[in-house]
Amino acid sequence: MLWLLFIVNALGTVYGYIWYGQQMEYTVETQALWQIIFVPDSPTASLFFTLSLLFLLFPRLAKSGPIGIAVRSLIEALGVVTSIKYGIWAVTMIMAGGAQGDHLEWEHYMLVVSHLGMAIEAVLFVRYMVFGRFMAFMALLWLLLNDTIDYTYYVFPWLPDVLDDDLSAIQLFTIGLSAFSLLVTWLLISFRKV
Repeated sequence: MLWLLFIVNALGTVYGYIWYGQQMEYTVETQALWQIIFVPDSPTASLFFTLSLLFLLFPRLAKSGPIGIAVRSLIEALGVVTSIKYGIWAVTMIMAGGAQGDHLEWEHYMLVVSHLGMAIEAVLFVRYMVFGRFMAFMALLWLLLNDTIDYTYYVFPWLPDVLDDDLSAIQLFTIGLSAFSLLVTWLLISFRKV
């Protein structure tokens, strides 16, 4: 089961980076090169979660000393917190676009299902991970940095045209969702078996 989940997440990550290909090319051509890392939000979240699955598949990686545990904890925290956030964010933006008249195609519905899956698997797998509240907070700092770069330099994921006039509300929602994702993660950690 874990191998299947790993393969699905790995393929989804690759697909996500391909999906962002045009925006990444545009960013390289029109923005500072360092901003490229802040463009592909969902695939990067999926990448962190996919790497987290490797720790579950190969438990010996978890016993690689304090530095290895710290790296594992940070990757797992990023995998969970970012997957919750971007899973919910993508579904919300697709549905908001559809509600305002954006024509939804089969690919939109596939993205809804896959992003819901991101959020759900993150919630379900917290109990098997080693990270704590501090690393989850570090993941929040990454999200807030990403949010700041996204809306300062306009490298946030491309939105349907019908949402252009809602950008201020989307920015507030995005930042609020970062905090919400941390709170959900902290709550899940509280109920995790020690």
